[in-house]
Amino acid sequence: MCLSSTTYPCLQHRILTRATTERKFMNKQQKPVLTGQRFKTRKRDEKEKFEPTVFRDTIIQGLNEAGKDLEALAKFLDVTGSRLDYRRYADTLFDILIAGSMLAPGGTRIDDGDKTKVTNHCVFGAEENEDSIRSYAQVFSKVIRRYKYLEKAFEDEIKKLLLFLKAFSESEQSKLAILTGILLANGILPATILTSLFTDNLVKEGISASFAVKLFKAWMAEKDANSVTSSLRKANLDKKLLELFPPNRQNVEHFAKYFTDAGLKELSDFLRVQQSLGTRKELQKELQERLSQECPIKDVVVYVKEEMKRNDLQEPAVIGLLWTCVMNAVEWNKKEELVAEQALKHLKHYAPLLAVFSTQGQSELVLLQKIQEYCYDNIHFMKAFQKIVVLFYKADVLSEEAILKWYTEAHHTKGKSVFLEQMKKFVEWLHNAEEESESEGEDS
Repeated sequence: MCLSSTTYPCLQHRILTRATTERKFMNKQQKPVLTGQRFKTRKRDEKEKFEPTVFRDTIIQGLNEAGKDLEALAKFLDVTGSRLDYRRYADTLFDILIAGSMLAPGGTRIDDGDKTKVTNHCVFGAEENEDSIRSYAQVFSKVIRRYKYLEKAFEDEIKKLLLFLKAFSESEQSKLAILTGILLANGILPATILTSLFTDNLVKEGISASFAVKLFKAWMAEKDANSVTSSLRKANLDKKLLELFPPNRQNVEHFAKYFTDAGLKELSDFLRVQQSLGTRKELQKELQERLSQECPIKDVVVYVKEEMKRNDLQEPAVIGLLWTCVMNAVEWNKKEELVAEQALKHLKHYAPLLAVFSTQGQSELVLLQKIQEYCYDNIHFMKAFQKIVVLFYKADVLSEEAILKWYTEAHHTKGKSVFLEQMKKFVEWLHNAEEESESEGEDS
C-alpha cells in the first residue's frame, strides 16, 4: 500500500512524539545499583557509646595498682586522660577519686554488689588528717592543671557532694571538709561552692555548721583568717554566715559561742563586725529619713537610744553616724561666704541631739575628726572649721579636754596645717582660761 504524500508527514510526527515520550519515561526510572555495594560512614558522624561503667573499671584498676603511691596515681591519671575522655566522664572520675565509687543521686554508691567496682585508694579511704588529705588535694591540682577543662566540672562535683553530705559518714564528712578547705585556701575552688551548705535539710540537722567549722579550720591552717574573710566577701557570703544555723539559732551570740568554742574566734569577731556594719547602715538610713522629715529631736534621741541598746552599739560609732546624717539633711549653699552662716544656724539647731551622744572623751574625738574630714572634703567648709568647733564648745557638745587632745595629737593629716592654724588662737585662749582657773583655785 502506498502512502500518499499527504499522510506521510502525520505519521512521521506520531513516530517522533512516541519516541520522545519513551525517552522521558526511561529517564524517570531509578538507575541500577550494583549488588553488594558498601557505604562508609564518616568518622565524625559516628557516635561513641557512653559507657561510664567501662570508664569506672579502668580508673579503679589504675587506682588499685597505684595503691598509696600518690605520685604514681597522679602519673596514671595524667597518662590515662590522653586516651580516655575525661570531659565526658568527669562526674564518674571525681566520684571515684573522692568516694571510691560511682555515686547515685543522693550520694549512695553504685557498685552492683561487686567489691571490684570500689576502691579504698581515694579521699574517703585516706587517714583523717590534714597531711593525708593535702596529698590528695595536690593530685586534684595536678590533674586540673593538666586538663584545664575539668575546672568547672570539679566545682560542680564539690557542690554536688556538699548536697549529698547526709549520705556520708561523719568521718567521710570530715575528710571532705578538710579537702574543700585546703582547695579553697589554694584557689583551686571558689568560695561560691559553699552556697550548697545553706540547703534547708543540711542546716536543720546541724550538718552545715559542723562541716563549716572543719572546713574553715583546714582553710585557716593552710593560709590565715584574712584569706577566709576576703574570699567570703568576694562571694557575697559574709552576710549569710548566720544562715548556717536553723532560724531559731540565727543570732550573733549563738554563732560567736559555737565558733569560738571550736577555736575559730577570728570568724566570730569577723561576724560581729559585719553585723555591726550592717546595723549601722540600716540605722543611718532610718536616721537620714527622720531628719529629712524634720522629726522632733526628742523623738530621734529615743529612737537612737533604743537601737543602741537593741544592737549593742557604742556611743563613738553612733556620734559619727549622727554627724553624717545631720550634714546630709540640708542642701548647702554653693557660695563660700554664705555656707558658714547656713552651717552654724543648722548645727545650732541639732547641737542638743549631738550633745546627748557625745558624753565620752572618745566620742568627742570621733566627732572632731569627722568635722575635720568633712571640712577638708567639702572645700566651701574649709574656713568654717573653727567656727563649728567653737559653736559645739559653747553648746556643751565638745569639751575643752577633747579639743586640746585633738589639737596636740588626735587630729587627722587631712588639712592638718590649715585647721591647726585656724584653731591656734582658740586653743591659746583655752590654755589661758585653764591657767586662770587653776590660779583662782589656789587662791581660794
